[in-house]
Amino acid sequence: MISRRDFLQTSMAASAILGASSYGQWGRLAAQQALTQDQLLQFDTFGNVSLIHVTDIHAQLKPIYFREPSINLGVGDNKGQVPHVTGADFRKLYGIDDGSASHYALSAGDFNALAQAYGRVGGLDRMATVINAIRAERPDALLLDGGDTWHGSYTCYQTEGQDMVNVMNALKPDAMTFHWEFTLGSDRVNEIVAGLPFAALGQNIFDAEWDEPAELFPPYKFFERGGVKIAVIGQAFPYMPIANPGWMFPEYAFGIRDENMQEMVDEVRGQGAELVVVLSHNGFDVDKKMASIVTGIDVILSGHTHDALPEPVLVGETIIIASGSNGKFVSRVDLDVRDGRMMGFRHKLIPIFSDVIEPDAEVAAVIDEQRAPYMDQLTEVIGQTDSLLYRRGNFNGTWDDLICDALISEREADIALSPGVRWGPSILPGQDITREDIWNVTSMTYGQAYRTEMTGEFLGVVLEDVADNLFNPDPYYQQGGDMVRTGGLGYRIDITKPQGSRITEMTLLKTGEAIDPAKTYQIAGWASVNEGTEGPQIWDVVESHIRKQGTVTVKPNTSVKVVGA
Repeated sequence: MISRRDFLQTSMAASAILGASSYGQWGRLAAQQALTQDQLLQFDTFGNVSLIHVTDIHAQLKPIYFREPSINLGVGDNKGQVPHVTGADFRKLYGIDDGSASHYALSAGDFNALAQAYGRVGGLDRMATVINAIRAERPDALLLDGGDTWHGSYTCYQTEGQDMVNVMNALKPDAMTFHWEFTLGSDRVNEIVAGLPFAALGQNIFDAEWDEPAELFPPYKFFERGGVKIAVIGQAFPYMPIANPGWMFPEYAFGIRDENMQEMVDEVRGQGAELVVVLSHNGFDVDKKMASIVTGIDVILSGHTHDALPEPVLVGETIIIASGSNGKFVSRVDLDVRDGRMMGFRHKLIPIFSDVIEPDAEVAAVIDEQRAPYMDQLTEVIGQTDSLLYRRGNFNGTWDDLICDALISEREADIALSPGVRWGPSILPGQDITREDIWNVTSMTYGQAYRTEMTGEFLGVVLEDVADNLFNPDPYYQQGGDMVRTGGLGYRIDITKPQGSRITEMTLLKTGEAIDPAKTYQIAGWASVNEGTEGPQIWDVVESHIRKQGTVTVKPNTSVKVVGA
């Protein structure tokens, strides 16, 4: 008799075939105008339960360009495993034709040319069209939001997240979990959550003083869909007080809490849950490890690391779904649940090609209403770019190179540091740079651009600490983000070494001299987690720099030498 694990693996293979035909069908079309909305939405309805997953929207209401990373290194057991496969290797792994729509949506190569052919992606009005189409086929589908929703744009900052709350309410999600939302401050988060018409979940959000589950964020919620009793368990970003300023939400504690997760899974199973879904903002590698430790989870909907995978990953009997970021994709998962067990599934990662998918009129009107008071500020042209401006990559992105140039120039510094955040759209060569574009890569509630002194020795400690967050072989010690971006500084990094010995050959680029551990350097940076940080806002610093430049050209960055990749 076939075991359940073997059955799921067989279903996984079947799903992979279906996924290949689904994304392959539109992926191999020669030109954007050959794509149709019906082709993008085509799906052979399966089983009795449907899940719709969106995550890491980062307040991007309108269509954008977004380049996937060309480098995403894995370490330890995850070296060479998805999502740590990029470029041609990624396309070969999934059978994606060069130059196809799938290539453009999922891979970084030839981005400029493919963007001209296939156009912008995302837009919550287009996402609404996709979600409504799925609901038309499966009216009781669950829509689940993985967080990083109320953060990342000019209007989101100005309205303290209310623009995103209003638009997401129009999409009618069933539950969400959290990360950057907490940087609005706990008072504001509490105010919003108290008024949400859907569940705000987090089994790992605790009262910091009493070390008890936070009352405002229940660990799970039950749903009856398709004749199935479903438990959705929330998992907020575990490392909030480390990656973000803990003083903004002092009454809350986080952590992975996989022992508590196991208790929650056992608890919902004991209450009759036939399907257990974890709505997670752990990051993909952390979710893989959790799936290997916690038993009884059927599906993990993964967020935080912005990975877009056209097929699920199976860990034991748990399937893990990665749905990308910035509104670029919607995932649909159909499941066959019988006699209290998941017997099989089908999955499709649906790309939101905004020139192909018709915007939903109702949601489009809500979006325009949120943006209307700010259109003059949003649309003001600050400069132009001759270079592709993008963010993603383990060590640098051209947007961050530009931000570092601005910090050095405007703050009169030797060296600049920019946080390795993953959010932020891309801009094509030849495009105008508007104020909205600048805010899309800088907007946060602690954006002060500081100027300070550091010794060469302390600078090395900072780099080593951040590198360990990214390259510790244990995913539970990877605390979010990519490597801090540096301007005016070169270095060598061996990602295979332990903490304290990864960073060598630190060089001050303007002189070519080795960084002296005993010497003091002028450092400019932004997004410090320390309370009371002083300095101008980073968006003002970048705007001033771009105005002076007129047309921006960002040279290729070769200042980081990577060993052990």
